[in-house]
Amino acid sequence: MGSTFHGLEVAKRGMAVQQMALYTTGHNIANANTPGYSRQRVNFVQSEPYPPASLNRPQIPGQMGTGVEAGSIERVRDRFFDWQYRGENNKLGYWQAQADALKKMEDIMNEPSDSGLSKTMDQFWQALQDLSANPENTGARSVVRQSGLAVVETFHYLADSLTSIQNDLANEIQVTVKSINSIAEQLYKINQQIAEVEPHGYLPNDLYDERDRLLDELSALVKIEVEPKPSGGNALKIAEGSYDVYIFDGNGQRQLLVNGNQGYQTLSVSPSASSSPEMPTGPLTGLSLGGSSIPFVASGKLKGLIEAYGYDDGSGVKGIYPDMLKKLDTLAYSFAKRFNEVHQTGYTLSPSNPGGLFFSDLTQVDGAAKAIQLSSNIDDLNNIAASSAPNEPGNGLNAIRLANVKNSNFANLQNPAPSVSYPITAGTLQAYYESMIGQLAVDTQQANRLVNNSEVLRQSVEERQQSVSGVSLDEEMTNMIRFQHAYNAAARTITTIDEMLDKIINGMGIVGR
Repeated sequence: MGSTFHGLEVAKRGMAVQQMALYTTGHNIANANTPGYSRQRVNFVQSEPYPPASLNRPQIPGQMGTGVEAGSIERVRDRFFDWQYRGENNKLGYWQAQADALKKMEDIMNEPSDSGLSKTMDQFWQALQDLSANPENTGARSVVRQSGLAVVETFHYLADSLTSIQNDLANEIQVTVKSINSIAEQLYKINQQIAEVEPHGYLPNDLYDERDRLLDELSALVKIEVEPKPSGGNALKIAEGSYDVYIFDGNGQRQLLVNGNQGYQTLSVSPSASSSPEMPTGPLTGLSLGGSSIPFVASGKLKGLIEAYGYDDGSGVKGIYPDMLKKLDTLAYSFAKRFNEVHQTGYTLSPSNPGGLFFSDLTQVDGAAKAIQLSSNIDDLNNIAASSAPNEPGNGLNAIRLANVKNSNFANLQNPAPSVSYPITAGTLQAYYESMIGQLAVDTQQANRLVNNSEVLRQSVEERQQSVSGVSLDEEMTNMIRFQHAYNAAARTITTIDEMLDKIINGMGIVGR
């Protein structure tokens, strides 16, 4: 025969487990708006039946249930959605960095507008056309000089502004690297805490959530992969263990960032030989992880920033800003050299004096946009060579030739071999500049389109992830009522059994006594 108090124990267990479920529901509701929180649930498990199979078991018709117990309290999480989310988050981080860098470049180039380089050069060409009609007019000559100075100052502004944004990108690269190292350290410490809790048979759900939140944040910066490592001891089968965290380098190879609960490695940039890791001033040549060189990273915000700032992978300097600065230098050099060449074929207002330099004599393409200056020779307005022949001050033919430099096809200047070697080998100055701006517009449009695409895909995955892991207040309220009713029913069972026992103890006496 079973114990008289068997029913009390069954009901007590029911009350305890339903109460635990109610507390867990309250915890879910309290964290409904906590970033990264995954809803938790109590896994109800039937307790061992009575009697157990043994030789001295009581002779009853069969085993009776002994109630319920909480097998574990686990969070509801789908690892596949985590993997998908981090993949889309990584793409978004890359394209967002690219789009931001290109947007800033577009703001600097400011084309088309009334203050861009194209408009400034158009005003210079027009001033030369006006001079051809009045070659001896001091006012027309002054306008040519001032317009030429405006072109010079615009080249300086563009080059200086692009360099300034490039320096800002260098700072942002350093901040991003520090963020990666900070997250790596936090992941290592959380792994340590998890490794201390799991062997005792518990599931540190809140630590799991914080670790996943950090991994989501890290995935925007670099491409990552995680591998679980069991904690050992009495850890449950559903325990997640410590995580090894890998990042992917530029060759697609995995590099260990966090070694479970054993340690982590720090990441740093490898600048050119002329600068320091704390503040790179030249193209980056790679990254260093734990003291070992790695060839940059596969994707993410860090890669987007590096590609915008500039890098040297052994085949030359590449990058959004270095490329634009190089094109600007090429334009400035070719413009100044060609203009000087034509200017020197003309004659000044002084009898028989050939024209000298209009712009400074640039010696190299690199840095030409910053180096270009008006020649001191032009401080004297009489030295502007508007005439095509000596002793003909009213001849404005050379001013027309100077204005036509705008339309000079550089392909025609290569044969026969010119006295000046031009980096622009085909097309006109105007066409070259338009191709620069056109390519910038195409790149910006592509980056913005891919940012939007990545945002939509990430949001879609996030919504599916939240449908599984997120807290639904309606669902939690339903659970609360369900657990409350079960708790009340278990309590009512105890009351009923109490009445039964009271009848046996107090209501069954000896007859006639």
